[in-house]
Amino acid sequence: MPTTIDGLEDIVATHSSICDLDGKLGKLTYFGVDIHDLANHSSFEETAYLLWHGVLPTQKQLDELRQQLCANRQLPARMLDLMRLLPTTTSPMDVLRTSISALAAFDADLQNKSAEANLQRAIRLTAMLPTIVMSWEHLRNGREPLVPLPDHSHAANLLYMLSGKLPDDYTAHAMDVALILHADHELNASTFAARVTAGTLADMYASITSAIGALSGPLHGGANEQVIRTLLKIGEVDKADAYIRNALANKQRIMGFGHRVYRTEDPRATHLRAMSKELGERQKDTRWYEMSRVIEQCVKEVKGLNANVDFYSASFYYLLGFPIELDTPIFACSRISGWTAHVLEQYANNRLIRPRAEYIGPKETPYVPINQRGA
Repeated sequence: MPTTIDGLEDIVATHSSICDLDGKLGKLTYFGVDIHDLANHSSFEETAYLLWHGVLPTQKQLDELRQQLCANRQLPARMLDLMRLLPTTTSPMDVLRTSISALAAFDADLQNKSAEANLQRAIRLTAMLPTIVMSWEHLRNGREPLVPLPDHSHAANLLYMLSGKLPDDYTAHAMDVALILHADHELNASTFAARVTAGTLADMYASITSAIGALSGPLHGGANEQVIRTLLKIGEVDKADAYIRNALANKQRIMGFGHRVYRTEDPRATHLRAMSKELGERQKDTRWYEMSRVIEQCVKEVKGLNANVDFYSASFYYLLGFPIELDTPIFACSRISGWTAHVLEQYANNRLIRPRAEYIGPKETPYVPINQRGA
């Protein structure tokens, strides 16, 4: 057996053209296009097209994709009926996982495994995820879900479905950038889970259900929720440094710092830090940003760790008005584009993913009949 690496750290498990992550340089690209260029110049729809097709779209191709996404936002009526049966205490991530699995039952063409049919599923799932997340937010609070907009961008529709109000241009753009930054990140836990499931030739709904299950864990998608809860617990900027130093002295983990791959700043955090500051200034509430800066500087000084994408996304989402429980589902509303891109790539050149485990249990254990095993 080759050398065993717990957690598969730095083990190369597949070939992929989708996402290149250079941890030493802190560089992230989608099909070679730098994440900074996408954040500064692109849109989520254009980025999704890039992830699915490997090239940036023409204006005509982008317009067609936008129309397809708008046309697929609404859920089947019976899906909403199913959601109404769930206890209102069910977590949004559990509802999202259940709903994606159930959507397979509403796919009349489910047995069509062609590349085109699967691309259409990728578009449909990307369009519907915000509707699922926001519909549950209303249902669990005793309100009727909003009908998604028949037009407007993916980001603007997502914000509209939360509040019933169209966001201003700045807020819609900021949300758009956040969606771009979260769209893909190579073989993270949820993406790997999706590819493992797709490798068995299970359908796309099953593959995305696996991804959502992995994302729901606190060591993956749940970190931003813990970050904002820490900020709320601290409460004031002048209390942040002492709180964090005491927590670190007591060996408590501060969420939102460090990364399995990056050895320098997470390039996504660079943009989210700036957006958290700017959004706070526009809303005349910079407390969360200022508190985050104090925490970031303290953790960097004491532990030598950089902030990752979860750290500043927490205050950013909070300023946008998202309930804390929606932080991870909102992440999924972006990452669905990357998940589906990886599923499409897995299908296109499939090999069953079947690693080995190094056995460390007892050897040659004799079988003892049950009447000889003692009391």
